[in-house]
Amino acid sequence: MLPTSILVAALCYLAATALQWRVLKGQARPSRNLIRGLGLAGLIAHSVTVFQVMNQPEGMNLGFFSVGCQVAWILSALVLLSSCRQQIDNLFVGVFPLAAATVLTASLDPDTSLHRSYGPGLITHILLSIFAYSIFTLATLQAVLLWRQNTALKQHHTRGLVASLPPLQTMERLLFEMLWTGFLLLSASLVSGFLFVEDLFAQHLVHKTTLSLLAWLVYGILLAGHALLGWRSLRAVRWTIGGFVALMLAFFGTKLVIEFLITA
Repeated sequence: MLPTSILVAALCYLAATALQWRVLKGQARPSRNLIRGLGLAGLIAHSVTVFQVMNQPEGMNLGFFSVGCQVAWILSALVLLSSCRQQIDNLFVGVFPLAAATVLTASLDPDTSLHRSYGPGLITHILLSIFAYSIFTLATLQAVLLWRQNTALKQHHTRGLVASLPPLQTMERLLFEMLWTGFLLLSASLVSGFLFVEDLFAQHLVHKTTLSLLAWLVYGILLAGHALLGWRSLRAVRWTIGGFVALMLAFFGTKLVIEFLITA
């Protein structure tokens, strides 16, 4: 039987998603405070789950599903907090189902050898990496909404999703704010990795390091192109998604291979 905190988190997230989806489709106008309240309740229960899953007798659990649960927790917290000052409630439709799924799978990590103690330097590196990945995930969801909005406006479809979104310039500004934040965190993560990880190019880390550096380069080129050449709109969307694919492969692809394929 699943722990109470997992069930409560999943149910609250899914209820908030269903209500926000009705808003998105123009079917109803449930209270914005109700949706955010359900999301907050889910986040609190999610926090309990993260604490229980991460803290194991053998040490910190940084397995595939545990890290996914942590990333989704940060995403949920960020989008709820940001919704207090920006009209980004439609991101709930992407973030909350992901959070519900990761909560439900949080305790499935099979390899207890990943439960270990870490020094302060490594913990700093790990936390910076998780926060950077979370910010870029949110930026990618924002990029998808921006792409959809841009396409709809070009086709003169101004109802439904487009009507519920902030103006295009505001959407682009939010995207680049997220990208700059994620880029700074990723840069700090890479620097801390070179300082505190014994060998970032060891056999089990070389793919992760290479793909992370590739993602950093992609995001760096995009931000430079935006600042110097005015890159925006669909070009920004494509580069954002490209960088996220590289980062996702670095962050979860290598963990998937090591934990489930090589050790199988």
